Amino acid sequence: MDAHVQKVADEALGDNRGAVVAIDPRNGGVLAMVSKPSFDANLFVGGISSRDYNVLRDSIDLPLFNRALQGQYPPASTVKPLYGLAGLHYGLVKPTTTINDPGWYRLPNDERLYRDWTWHKHKRGHGKAVDLEMSIVESCDTYYFDLAYRMGIDKIHDFMAPFGYGEKTGVDITNERSGLLPSREWKKIYKRLPWFPGETLSVGIGQGYMLVTPMQMAKSLVAIANRGKNFKPQLLQKMNDRDLPPQPLPPIDASEENWQAVIYAMEQVVHGARGTATRINRGAKYRMAGKTGTAQMIDMVQGDQVNPEEIAKRKRDHGLFIGFAPVENPKIVVAVIVENGEHGSWISPVARKVFDAWLIDQGMLEEESPAEFVGQVAVGGAQ
Repeated sequence: MDAHVQKVADEALGDNRGAVVAIDPRNGGVLAMVSKPSFDANLFVGGISSRDYNVLRDSIDLPLFNRALQGQYPPASTVKPLYGLAGLHYGLVKPTTTINDPGWYRLPNDERLYRDWTWHKHKRGHGKAVDLEMSIVESCDTYYFDLAYRMGIDKIHDFMAPFGYGEKTGVDITNERSGLLPSREWKKIYKRLPWFPGETLSVGIGQGYMLVTPMQMAKSLVAIANRGKNFKPQLLQKMNDRDLPPQPLPPIDASEENWQAVIYAMEQVVHGARGTATRINRGAKYRMAGKTGTAQMIDMVQGDQVNPEEIAKRKRDHGLFIGFAPVENPKIVVAVIVENGEHGSWISPVARKVFDAWLIDQGMLEEESPAEFVGQVAVGGAQ
């Protein structure tokens, strides 16, 4: 871990409840792992009093809960780049394939309308010619409703599993949780029910049964940034004066053209005119790729609009952002979630501060070493 990046990530998250995970994609080294709210570890050194422990244990904010490893959240639209890659891989779409988005999607022989986020906000869709790039840049739900339905839940599961969803990342620390990558077989075993097409649509926009940890989000992003090359996340650089080398994972096979199509779209999320995270590109000395997400926490009534100000703070949507930089030679990936942060675009500046801490403050823009562990070891426990 890098002490400076950890400190910046902690400060950038502020008083929000959430988590930040940053990884060096060249080796899998975890640069920062922040969970907030946190607690003063010194309280435990001499034996914590019952009074102090009860305060921590009973807090509604769960300061003893490590959200980076144990928090399981709907990934929302952060999975759309991977679904786009899956669509290309299975030959269901090409980068130039377009769909008409009136603002909703309807399954065959079903009256229910599955609405795009633009319908809830503006009573419209994204237009008559939404292609892969536009679907990622503007986060078009309708595109992914259609793509998920045509892929089916089994193909979705099989494509996403190698990226680490639904299993522990194996990071060298205890109490990690595995998230949930649903499948037809999973529901049959654990719910004793068949899989329904509408559930596939929910998974298609990172909702429904699907759950991920911030560490899983960051690990999957390493594979995207590296165009298939992946590593097991690793906190320790040395043990007893013995170097602990990076731990490569089996590469994920996809054509260079498909990787490039998805990565270019993610770059436009940050640097394109209509991207959902353009607020973080100002003054940047490097190019970034990213994806925002908004995890819905309450069911929206068909056709209704809900004023966020009327919803209790703790029932508001979670805001998520994933990203890596520089695009042409990635040296850091970052995953951020802010509980009840409402929109990924609002919390994306957290990632920009973490990018700058590593690339600018620590001089990594000039660093060319591809797989060596670099940076200073953080003093003290992970937040």
